[in-house]
Parts: sequence; C-alpha cells; structure tokens
Amino acid sequence: MPRAPARPPLPADALSIVDIFCDSLWLEAGLSANSLASYRRDLTALAHWLIKHQSGLRTASEADLNRYIAFLSQSHKQSSQARAISTLRRYFRWSVARGERADDPTRALVMPIRPGRLPKTLSEDHVDALLQAPDTNTPRGLRDLAMLEVLYATGLRVSELVNLRLTDLNRDMGIVRVMGKGDKERLVPLGESALDAIQQYMESARLELTDGQPADVIFIGQKTRPLTRQGFWQIIKRYGVKAGIPRERLSPHVLRHAFATHLINHGADLRVVQLLLGHASITTTQIYTHVARERLKSLHEKHHPRG
Repeated sequence: MPRAPARPPLPADALSIVDIFCDSLWLEAGLSANSLASYRRDLTALAHWLIKHQSGLRTASEADLNRYIAFLSQSHKQSSQARAISTLRRYFRWSVARGERADDPTRALVMPIRPGRLPKTLSEDHVDALLQAPDTNTPRGLRDLAMLEVLYATGLRVSELVNLRLTDLNRDMGIVRVMGKGDKERLVPLGESALDAIQQYMESARLELTDGQPADVIFIGQKTRPLTRQGFWQIIKRYGVKAGIPRERLSPHVLRHAFATHLINHGADLRVVQLLLGHASITTTQIYTHVARERLKSLHEKHHPRG
C-alpha cells in the first residue's frame, strides 16, 4: 500500500505556535511524551488544513473549524475526530487565556457520538491457558511467564511493564512502584504468583539474558536493553495462538483489561480498581462495570430457565 505523501514543513509562524503550545502543556500539565506527540500531531494537521484554506491558527473562525471537522469525518474514525476536537478546544482556550484571541471558536463544536465499545478481555480460563503457554525450561520462557504474571497481577500498561527498573521492585513488601501517565507514581501489590515467577526469573534466567552485564531494567530484551511495547505484543500474540485464544480476543492491553474485569467480577470496589490502574478519573474505570454486567447477562441467559 503506497504511503501518503509527506506534508511540507509548517511555516515558521505556525510551527512556533505549535511548539509553544506543546511546551506549555509539558510545563503546566506534565503530560506524557505520547500525549504531547498526539497534541502536536493533531494541531499540526489543523494548521496545514487552515493554511490550505487561506486561514491560520491565529485567525481560524468557528466556521473554519466546523468545515475541518466535516473534513475529518470523511476519513477518520469517531474516536480520532473526538481526539482532534479535544486538541482544538485545549489549544483555543489556551490561546484565549494568553490574550492572543478574544474569542473561543470551539465553544459550539459538538463531539461526535461514539458507539459504546467494551474493551477486549479474557475469561479466567483463557488467562490460565495463557500463563501456562511459556516454556519455563528456557530463560526467555521464564522471563515471559514473569511478565505475564506481573501484568495480570497488577494491571500495568505494557509501556509501564517494559520500563520497570530493579529499583521499582520491592519483593519483601510484595509491591512494585509504577510511574504512570503524567509522571504520576503509584504502588501496586504483586501477589504470590507474580512474586514466585519474578523470583524464578531473577535467580538464573535474567543473568543469562544479560550475559552477565549490568542492567537496570527488570525484563531484558536484546542484551541489556528493555523489551519494546511492540516486542511484547508479538510475545502475547505467539502465546495466544499456543493457548488457543481467538485472535479477536487479543489486544496489547488484554491482561490489563482482564485484571480489572476479574477484580470487579469478584467484588472489588471500583475506586480501588481506579487506583490500581492509575486512572485519573473514575469515569474511565467505569467501563469495566459494563464488561462485568455483560458477563452477568450472558451467564443469566445461559443458565436461567427463562433466560
């Protein structure tokens, strides 16, 4: 499939606006590198479109932005449109607060209606099968089992898992320190199964994978370097096939979703799950109550005589 032609660089004035806005987000909100890259990408795309239509970031009107959202709707998913609108709102409110504009042209912008979408998750039987898939007679198998056990025990994001350092792990207390989005720190309990898997991995396999070289990351990829998110996703897919898990049930965060769903299925408080996942808002965590509710409905339909 041919790649889309690369856009020309933004004019200096527009590029300066994007740079200052993103720098401000980093300084004032402490957003992660991924979030900042998303804001930069969305605002740069808008700037290019406005220039093409004889406007600009400083002069864009409400009508310009409505036309831009209509343009996005032709080729972008509703989730991408919603993210772009969020970027526009944040940028123009920032611009008004700085006194660079007297009006906010995003006040009347309407978010596209997003269809309800439940996260992909796994049954407890599927998780058991996945955890039994690594070959623990090999160093990589021990590493992979430890990573899978930690993910299921903690609900970490994959990016959080692969960046764990030795100093983040306290095996005596059975907790791991996690630096999440926006550099927010949280402490998460590991549980006995994850601790046992880590101990087996650390006793011999990790030393073999580092070839005796010092490394500060817990889970080793190539030599002393950490695994990438993409590398771990390939591991998940391989073990998913081995465990007989349908491909449509797999996703990069499948064990994070399973962690939250299974906790709630077994009666965990939603606020506790929010803290463990590192969600800034309880609204984000509430999606898992819908997952649990869908499971209860399916069980009722399957087992109730009048289901």
